[in-house]
Amino acid sequence: MGRPNRYFFRLLRRPDDHTKVESTLLTKCGTLKGMGLRQEAATVGRALVSVVDDDESVRESLPALLRASGFDPRVFSSAAEFLSSDYVHRTKCLILDIAMPNMSGLELQQELGLRGQKIPIVFITAQTDDAVRVRALEQGAVSVLLKPFSKTDLLAAVKAALGTS
Repeated sequence: MGRPNRYFFRLLRRPDDHTKVESTLLTKCGTLKGMGLRQEAATVGRALVSVVDDDESVRESLPALLRASGFDPRVFSSAAEFLSSDYVHRTKCLILDIAMPNMSGLELQQELGLRGQKIPIVFITAQTDDAVRVRALEQGAVSVLLKPFSKTDLLAAVKAALGTS
């Protein structure tokens, strides 16, 4: 196995330009791919944002938006899938649907609390029930966005959750 060239290491020391780093890693550092480091190296310095939603269209659309905005997205179709993943402890912000089968977003929020996982949560929901939204906020959610929400509102909520607004 070869080793990455010095240009690669110089770019990683400048995490302010993620796009340049990512494109260089993906196109010029063939040795990284052989070492199994391609994806991990491309996300150096990006906050891991997990999306848990049973709606396939949400799981397909949000990662591109989050990635383009400088985050490292992961998607899950259920609360159980998220809880059984290796990403729970690394997630810096959780975008979570309220109404899901088997375990709702509110139940996942409670479970994370019982496990001592303090992950900032941005809820997204199609439910117009104010009581549910109030409950989510009272339990510590950063924001509750009503579907359909704007890209601007979602990104502002994620940045607020990460303390970067």
